[in-house]
Amino acid sequence: MLKIDFAVLDFIQSHLRTGVGDYLMPLISRLRDKGFIWIAAALFLVLFPRTRRLGVAVAAALAIEILLCRGLIKPLAARIRPCDINTGIQMLVARPTDYSFPSGHTAASFAAASALYFRRSRWWLPAGLLAALIATSRLYLYVHFPTDVLGGAALGILSGWLGVRLTDLAAGRREENAKQK
Repeated sequence: MLKIDFAVLDFIQSHLRTGVGDYLMPLISRLRDKGFIWIAAALFLVLFPRTRRLGVAVAAALAIEILLCRGLIKPLAARIRPCDINTGIQMLVARPTDYSFPSGHTAASFAAASALYFRRSRWWLPAGLLAALIATSRLYLYVHFPTDVLGGAALGILSGWLGVRLTDLAAGRREENAKQK
């Protein structure tokens, strides 16, 4: 599998790198740094009563993703990044210091987009497109293997689904308690 991972990354480096891409991809990747864009989206949605439940679902999805990705899977997998194996590659961003699998940028992005999708929000499509761009940027920047990105996407989708289910469960209990009073 490692051979295929490097073949994809090396193809991107040899055939898809451009001056425009070298400028845009670090910017796109930075949109997810520290989860800012997704946290901001969740907080914005929570501000308004009509979208509050949606914002809570996105926040829950992000929390689940962080616990699973950073707290459990990355330390267990302890996968070295491609840029640490092939050190001859020209880096466009600082080398990340944590482990490679799964891609946290991808997982968080897909967690937020999936929560929007499972909550049937019309905002899922632009969020999903941004999530795909962020995932692609991680390959372009040579900081993740394709399998890291696929694993991150799968983890993000699971986290989005769980975030929505947990908020539905909590809302159901809250409604049940209100009826009993």
